[in-house]
Amino acid sequence: MSIDKLNPKEMSAIAPLFAGWEESLIWSCLQGCMGEAWADDRSNPKSARIILADFCYFAGERNKGLVAEDVRNSNREFLIMVPPLNETGEMWAREIEACYGKCCKRVERYAIKKEPGIFDENYLTEIVEKVPKEYEVRLIDEEIFRQTREHDWSLDFTSQFADYEEYHKRGLGAAVLHQGELVSGASSYTVYREGIEIEIGTREDYRRKGLASACGARLILECIKRGLYPSWDAQNKYSVGLAEKLGYHFDRAYPAYEIYGLSQQTEK
Repeated sequence: MSIDKLNPKEMSAIAPLFAGWEESLIWSCLQGCMGEAWADDRSNPKSARIILADFCYFAGERNKGLVAEDVRNSNREFLIMVPPLNETGEMWAREIEACYGKCCKRVERYAIKKEPGIFDENYLTEIVEKVPKEYEVRLIDEEIFRQTREHDWSLDFTSQFADYEEYHKRGLGAAVLHQGELVSGASSYTVYREGIEIEIGTREDYRRKGLASACGARLILECIKRGLYPSWDAQNKYSVGLAEKLGYHFDRAYPAYEIYGLSQQTEK
């Protein structure tokens, strides 16, 4: 069975398969903003796959080709595969496990509700203003953008943008600097028409100082100012707690698969 890669004008064909997903990375791809999509048929698809950044989403009927084709032996080393959150989910999950075996690890991620208008701007401003004076909270500019590319911990703040020009045009982020050095940040991992997906982190030796909270608060305030929604998906319970501190509400846990060493695998 052939697997067809879709162009942006063909995304409407697979949109019904992804109906009900509250996931901004999927919206981004369907809107033609970022990402790539494949289907089992261009005109009447029954199965589809979206890949954006380190995430891969499946929809429709289970399809072995979509789980493996153009994913194995690619240049990427890591991918997070997310089965559908419906009755076909476990069938996709079994296909992922059969395909990747010991190279895949089932994990639990945490969805955060998307609720425009819930944020307390005064409270968020207080969080930013409480940052000690030896730190500086700023929006990400060209110099900070350059710093994000220099360290693994901060790379995903801007990794989905080719250069600063593209980031300045489409992306958005806030950072905490200490003596001019980037030590914490919150930025647009990806973008869609109505908002951004937040990537947040702090350098290990600067953690537990409230810096990530300040970055997140500053970024949310800027999103509100620009009429964008700051979407949040949590990798772990610490991220859930940080989101709740900033005003978000927990939605549900969901299964995902972390796939390692893709470029070294051979077809089974």
